[in-house]
Amino acid sequence: MRPGIHPEYREVLFHDTNANAFFVIGSTIKTANTKEHEGKIYPYVTLDISSASHPFYTGEIRQASNEGRIANFNKRFARFKR
Repeated sequence: MRPGIHPEYREVLFHDTNANAFFVIGSTIKTANTKEHEGKIYPYVTLDISSASHPFYTGEIRQASNEGRIANFNKRFARFKR
């Protein structure tokens, strides 16, 4: 392999903000943020969803909205009717 062309592989702290779960995983992701976790400072990345909060992995059942876009629009702007 040629030197100098590969990204730096290092331990990175990922934070699932929905489940408030932290994961330290090897990654090449670039980030300017850092955070201390268990006495060590890591590059820090926030996530919206991970295996700690995704319904497929947690077994939770989430109900999606049954109403369509027009019903949502009418409900939201009903007070403006003439």
